[in-house]
Amino acid sequence: MSQKLFTGTGCLTKLMIRQNRFRLLLWLVGLIAVTLATAVAYPDIYPDEQSRAAFVLTMENPAMIAMLGVGYEDYATIGSLFAHEMLLFTAVAVAIMNILLVGRSTRADEEDGRVELIRSLPVGRLAYLNGAAIVAIITNVFVAVLIGTGIFLLNIDGMSAQGAYLYGAILGATGLVFAGFTALFAQLAETSRGSAMLSFGALIAAYLVRASGDISSEALSLVSPLGWTVRTEVFVENHWWPVYVMLTVAVVLLLVAFYLNAIRDLESGFIPEQAGKRNASVFLQTTLGLAFRLQRTNLIAWAIGIFLLSASFGAILGDLEVYFTDNEFVKAFLAESGDNSMMEQFIVMLMGIMALISTVPAMMTVMKLKSEENKYLTENYYSRAVSRSRLLGSYLCLSMIASFVMQALVATGLWSVGVMVVDDALAFDTMFASALVYLPAMWIFIGLAVFFIGIAPKAAGSTWLYVVFGFVVIYLGDMLEFPEWINNLSAFHHIPQIPIEDMDIMQVSILVVIAIALTGIGFVGYNRRDIQG
Repeated sequence: MSQKLFTGTGCLTKLMIRQNRFRLLLWLVGLIAVTLATAVAYPDIYPDEQSRAAFVLTMENPAMIAMLGVGYEDYATIGSLFAHEMLLFTAVAVAIMNILLVGRSTRADEEDGRVELIRSLPVGRLAYLNGAAIVAIITNVFVAVLIGTGIFLLNIDGMSAQGAYLYGAILGATGLVFAGFTALFAQLAETSRGSAMLSFGALIAAYLVRASGDISSEALSLVSPLGWTVRTEVFVENHWWPVYVMLTVAVVLLLVAFYLNAIRDLESGFIPEQAGKRNASVFLQTTLGLAFRLQRTNLIAWAIGIFLLSASFGAILGDLEVYFTDNEFVKAFLAESGDNSMMEQFIVMLMGIMALISTVPAMMTVMKLKSEENKYLTENYYSRAVSRSRLLGSYLCLSMIASFVMQALVATGLWSVGVMVVDDALAFDTMFASALVYLPAMWIFIGLAVFFIGIAPKAAGSTWLYVVFGFVVIYLGDMLEFPEWINNLSAFHHIPQIPIEDMDIMQVSILVVIAIALTGIGFVGYNRRDIQG
């Protein structure tokens, strides 16, 4: 490739860093703070041999292997416990950061016309993509170095310098792989929505393949980049080969992306969008129908992914039962825990995490209205006899339907597969209730998005920080022993844990009232404020 193709890369890289500086700062601070805070807490969480033995038994059951990856042979140090429990989920968070960063700096900017504007200047054809790649590389190097150095400086038992920097390096390498996937998909898809769908689909597929492979076949697990991540055995064997493999794959993906970018026309993709029908249906001529049509592909992809993820957890319930039956320690624990089986407790924990995942497509649905406004596309609605309340109400209605459908798929996927492998599976209505009880909490997230869209549209993106906070409370709240007032800030913390707890009508009703209040204030603000464009 000629050097002229990359002319102007330096200026564009500075521009992208300036555009994304606040987002990158929030991501880096969040990742580093959560990682280091969790590492500091581990010596108090597992202070003696007994607590570590309980951890080892927990990590040997199939459900935990599917969630966190294959266990280590040696849990003699705090470092090995920390790496096994934290590495995979942190790697997924880094992958999401890279998908959003590269997607925004490539296909989204092209769709918004920024790339066309840039190319009218004396810059190379590949300069924009090259700038996005450099920003991704710089970001992941920061992740690797800062997390590695931070863990090393904590000087915790079993966290050696080599292990600390391997922990950071594998996170950065995982991020670069998914940055490469996103850059490639940005060339294949014609829209930013399609690019994001393919990128997140690749991440979900990587997680599912790894989970299935870790339980049944190591060869299958090695097909997934996340399978390589967990095989570093950080703080135990310290294998560096996954880092080298990932860096090689990332380079190959970026080179293919550069080649495809060089030979395709601007605003085109190698996977063309299907031509629509000549005449719109009656439903499509409504605001709700058009909102659904614009997000149909994205919602269907999320629905399939959530159903498959739930079904995969349902498939391991049988192994879970066998594990509990054969394990004397767990049987003794079950006897002490009263009437609640470990399977019920596992399902409760799983429902919380799945509800949080289901919140993402529901929030994306209502947040779509803000992105449409940013692109001046809401002018098309308001040039006709469409009220603001009707338009916002259509997106809100679609978002709430999405929340119900996603949770219904969680219950259906987990129950339909689980009932085939477990003799004494939970009844469908119990499983359905344990999933749908999270709807009021999900509606608070949706209401908060509507609140910001109406009152402070520029801050609407900060709603995602509340989603991240919800995940931290569910996953790390007990581990880090958060004060009760911090846990109370998460809407998910107030949901009754069916089936091990009874339904609390009053608590759920309060959440519904808060969601209605946030939504109502958002509607009032949206009707009063100026619309962009």
